[in-house]
Amino acid sequence: MPELPEVEVTRRSFADRIAGARIESVQIGKPLRWPLGCDTTLLLEQHVLGVRRRGKYLLLDLELGVLLVHLGMSGSITFSPNPGPAGKHDHFSLNTSHGVLRLHDPRRFGAVVFASDEQSPQAQKLLGRLGVEPLGDEFVLEDFVQALKRRKGPIKQVLLAGDTVVGVGNIYASEALFLAGIRPTTRAARLSRVRIARLHSAICSVLSRAVEKGGSTLRDFSNAQGESGHFQLEAAVYGRAGLPCRVCGSLVRTIRQGQRSTFFCSVCQKP
Repeated sequence: MPELPEVEVTRRSFADRIAGARIESVQIGKPLRWPLGCDTTLLLEQHVLGVRRRGKYLLLDLELGVLLVHLGMSGSITFSPNPGPAGKHDHFSLNTSHGVLRLHDPRRFGAVVFASDEQSPQAQKLLGRLGVEPLGDEFVLEDFVQALKRRKGPIKQVLLAGDTVVGVGNIYASEALFLAGIRPTTRAARLSRVRIARLHSAICSVLSRAVEKGGSTLRDFSNAQGESGHFQLEAAVYGRAGLPCRVCGSLVRTIRQGQRSTFFCSVCQKP
């Protein structure tokens, strides 16, 4: 599924182009994961003030409210001045004076939700339990140390939960733990401050690099301009089970954690 880097790459690919646009019409296809939450007429004639990101959510700030967009398991956003008719899997189209913003989602696990503001119950239900942003100044090492010391679960599962630090999904958790030299099954509370500091740095480094490379395209991800990501081409362990570790040459292993595949090097990553 699209993770934080893919969502940030998507945001950057259309945010400047849609800023200031007037909403002229809204088209809704088959039901998505959650309903829009308002009559579409409420959106008409409003201007898009800007586009932010919170975790894996895109936030379109309007004059009266905010649209929260989630890409689900297989969703992607396109923004084009002349996109043509909506296709079979195009389930939400925001037609504006600058172009058409369209959510394409074959599995329909994505959503577009309207909230009166970011502090409203509708928004807080989705955003209220998210952890700190890993690419912002609020991702402070000492706070991260204290948060992990309170968690007894395996470190990879703690990262995936998103309530300590948000957006470190399956791909990038595996990559950050490899870079930090930490076995994914290690209990979070057992990590020393030195190892947590390495993990803190690795998370920032891996996510920043992924954004720089346009995210990861494992199946069909592309940004709002139709461009694929390339981070997967330089992944150290993710998706490389049975292949030589790029550092020590031993075979990359895979296990299941919480119904997700975890990739690691048993030599480079210590318990």
